[in-house]
Amino acid sequence: MTTPPPIADPDPSALTCTGDQVGLCAGCQRKTHRYGHGGRPLCQWCMDAVQEKWGISVRFTSVRT
Repeated sequence: MTTPPPIADPDPSALTCTGDQVGLCAGCQRKTHRYGHGGRPLCQWCMDAVQEKWGISVRFTSVRT
């Protein structure tokens, strides 16, 4: 696992999506691609930590209908 940059730096996924799809990471509050198609509530560094603990099959499942 690589050392994450400062929290003030956004997740690279936030740089590739439109502004209305950017939200805060549920773990560290870093800007990340959170809303819309392909978004998830964790930045890549927080997701790496979760995957180390639970395995690579862990995914975000939307509960919205």
